[in-house]
Amino acid sequence: MSEHLLSLITFFPLLGMIVLLFIPRDNDGVLKGLTLVFTLITFFISLPLAFNDVFKTSAAMQYKEFVPWISIGDYFQMNYHVGIDGISLWLVMLTTFIMPIAVLSTWQSVTKNVKGFMALLLLLETGMLGAFISLDLFLFYFYWELMLIPMYFLIGIWGGAKRIYSAIKFFIYTAVGSLLMLVAIIFVYYYALQSGMPFEQGFSVLHFYDLNIPAETQTWLFLAFAFSFAIKVPMFPVHTWLPDAHTDAPTAGSVILAAILLKMGTYGYVRFAMPLFPDALQMFLPYLALLAVIGIIYGALVAMVQEDVKRLVAYSSVSHLGFVMLGIFALNIQGMAGGMIQMINHGISTGALFLIVGFIYERRHTRQIADFGGLAKRMPVFATIFLIVTFSSIGLPGTNGFVGELLIMVGAFESELRWFTVFAATGVIFAAVYMLWMFQRVMFGECKNPANQDLQDLTVREIVLMLPLLVFIFWIGIFPNVFFDKMNPSLENLIDQIKGKQQVAVVEQVNLPARNQD
Repeated sequence: MSEHLLSLITFFPLLGMIVLLFIPRDNDGVLKGLTLVFTLITFFISLPLAFNDVFKTSAAMQYKEFVPWISIGDYFQMNYHVGIDGISLWLVMLTTFIMPIAVLSTWQSVTKNVKGFMALLLLLETGMLGAFISLDLFLFYFYWELMLIPMYFLIGIWGGAKRIYSAIKFFIYTAVGSLLMLVAIIFVYYYALQSGMPFEQGFSVLHFYDLNIPAETQTWLFLAFAFSFAIKVPMFPVHTWLPDAHTDAPTAGSVILAAILLKMGTYGYVRFAMPLFPDALQMFLPYLALLAVIGIIYGALVAMVQEDVKRLVAYSSVSHLGFVMLGIFALNIQGMAGGMIQMINHGISTGALFLIVGFIYERRHTRQIADFGGLAKRMPVFATIFLIVTFSSIGLPGTNGFVGELLIMVGAFESELRWFTVFAATGVIFAAVYMLWMFQRVMFGECKNPANQDLQDLTVREIVLMLPLLVFIFWIGIFPNVFFDKMNPSLENLIDQIKGKQQVAVVEQVNLPARNQD
């Protein structure tokens, strides 16, 4: 079983989707219940990954599977090649953890074409898991594109008033970046074949790591990968699709988009763009760090003036993911570990915020901050949970957000990005301003609408929905080493790999004139 554990985790949701096809369309309860069961079983199947202590000492890929898949003569070889290390481990676990919560959030909000909605959720889970475990670059691209289809329909069919516009904008942005990445993937593949890589290895990223691609060629390849991943993060200035997609997506779609899909971009930098093209990374690092800092400050300032609660949370994602990118670009263990744990933190905290917005929207059918006020008196349990999640989002000590942001700041300050860190620190202050100000107006402001007097507090289902997220907010905040111990060996290996290839390139550049002179 362990030899095929990753495949079982990845394709079990797809099996669930196939089962749903045989359930009558009008059995909403059965359809939702079966979807919840399949996502829960997927989560429980994935638990052995988290309890495997080999990640604490080894940076090597675990649970690897390699099966030849598509072969065309001597020109094209694509393999089913999967595996995980400490970098991808927690992202896989985050995916299987969030999906049952997303399904539970649909119990009251999704009432039309439930069968289609649930089937798309399960297909989306397979696509996301497949992307995180892929070690064949073309297989990764296959899953990367597969994820677009269900999310496009989730927004376009079950979304808000501008759902068609938002869905098309989301699809166009992501597809354009994906096509550039596809061209770069094909180029790297044929370069690898010409460099002597065995044809049977196909698009193996582990073999691509050993390539010595000329610096000038790396520049264009890196730009193709970096642009595609920057759209998915999203980084400034290619972020404009995100607020629209979040605003019009159904609650479950917003939770998955924030918690998991955006991490595809940050993960893409760590797994592919940075180790494959280290020389180009060194060249563009100051510019990328500048864009990350601009995103931190810009996202926070724009979030501060939003009147729609959901749009405010969407812009906060731009700011928070700017911190993630800054930590990754620090290229030291503190910054990268902070960036990786902040990916998980953002998924938990921002996913929880979108659930909270969904709770009040289901009760009042509005997301305008001005329409609320005084909710704390009517909904004390909701107010308590909302406050905890707010503290997590702004990084209060003792919560998960503090651990990630602190390490990112320390790592970036100890790197070549010291002055970028000084400006990025203002984003922490701005986050406290817009989150606490929003919380004060919604929960303790003047009750301007009589409809707020009749609101009911959270139901048992909604409390159960939030409890796992609250547990992880404090667990990561108080005992973060449980997570760091398993990712650090892989991160240290990644840093050595990037810096080692950069040093080789520098030595070659220094020695080149002497060799020419001789």
